[in-house]
Amino acid sequence: MSSARQTEAFVEKMLESTRGVFELFSMYLGLRLGYYRSLSESGPANSRELAERTGTCERYTREWLEQQAVCGIVEVDDETLDAKSRRYVLPESHQEVLVDDESLNYLGGLPIILAGALRPLHAVVQAYRTGEGVAYGAYGVDLVEGQAGMNKAMFLKEMGSSWLPNIPAVHHRLLSDPPARVADVGTGAGWSGIAIARSYPKVLVDGFDLDQPSVEMARRNARASGIDDRLKFHVRDAADLQLAGQYDLVVAFECIHDMSDPVGGLRAMKHLAGTTGTVLVVDERVGERFSASRNDVDWMMYGWSILHCLPVGMADKPSAQTGTVMRPATLRAYAQQSGFRDIEVLPIENYFFRFYRLTP
Repeated sequence: MSSARQTEAFVEKMLESTRGVFELFSMYLGLRLGYYRSLSESGPANSRELAERTGTCERYTREWLEQQAVCGIVEVDDETLDAKSRRYVLPESHQEVLVDDESLNYLGGLPIILAGALRPLHAVVQAYRTGEGVAYGAYGVDLVEGQAGMNKAMFLKEMGSSWLPNIPAVHHRLLSDPPARVADVGTGAGWSGIAIARSYPKVLVDGFDLDQPSVEMARRNARASGIDDRLKFHVRDAADLQLAGQYDLVVAFECIHDMSDPVGGLRAMKHLAGTTGTVLVVDERVGERFSASRNDVDWMMYGWSILHCLPVGMADKPSAQTGTVMRPATLRAYAQQSGFRDIEVLPIENYFFRFYRLTP
C-alpha cells in the first residue's frame, strides 16, 4: 500500500473512531435521561411526548432524537414531517442491547463505564507526566455503575449454570450442609456475590471492598434482589487476620490487576481460604503474550488500562504497576510470591474472562 493510501486509510480510521465516540456518548445521554427505557416501555414518541415522559427539555430531546436517527440507533416513522411531529421508534433488536440489563446482549453499561473512565482525564494526563497514580474514587459513580452493568447479566446467568458447576468440588460444597461460606474480594456493586447467593440457596456470602460507594451500591442491589439475609457487604480490608480460614470459597472478579499490591491481595485470599478452601481468580482473557494484532480483546483491555486500571493501580506506593493486561504468566508469578504453589487455568469458555484456580 502506498504512503498516500496509508494516510487516507488512517484519516478514515480516525473519522470512524470519532463517529463511534459521538454515538457512545449520545447513548450515555439516552441511558441517563431514560430516553431508551421510555421508548421501549411506552412506545414510539415525538420529541414533545418523549420530553414529557422523561421530564426533559423538548428542544434538547428533539436534537437527540434526530442525531439518533441519523446514526441508525432509532428509526423515524416519516422524516418528511415537521421536526416536532416526527415520531421515533427504538427497534426491538436494540432494546435488548440498551434496556434489558439481564440479557447477555446488554451493553448499556459500556457508555456509562467509558464516561467514568474519562472523568479524571486531566488528572490522568498529569499522572503520565509525574509517574503518580489516580485514586479510584476520582472516577466517580459512572465507573462503578458502568462496570456493574457490564457484568450483571453474565454473573446472574452464568455463575450457577456454567462457571461454578465446571468446578465440581466447589459446586458440590456450595450445595451441601453445613452452609458454605464465600468471600467475594473486591466485590464492587455486588453482582458476583449476589449471583452466587441466588445460584446456591444455602451459601452465606461476605463481600469485601475498600470503596464505600461501591459497598453502598452492593447493599442496595442485595436488598432489591431479596436475598440480603445471606449477603453482607463490608468496607473492610480482606487481609484482616481475624477472617483467616473462615471461607470455603474465596473469589476475586476483575480486581487483582487493579491492585497496587496484587501479591498482598492474593496472600489475603489464601488466608481467607485456610487449608481447605478454594481460591478462584477471574480476570481478563488477554493474550498469553504481547502481539500487535493477534488477540481479539487486547485492544479493549489496553484501552481500559491506559485510562483507568494502570493509573488506579499506581495510586498507592509501592505499586506492582500491573494494568488491565495481566497475562497468565504475570498472575502465576504473583501467586507463587504470595505462597501458592501454582495456578490452573480452568476450561471455562468466556469471551472476556479467564478463570484461574490457585493451588495452595
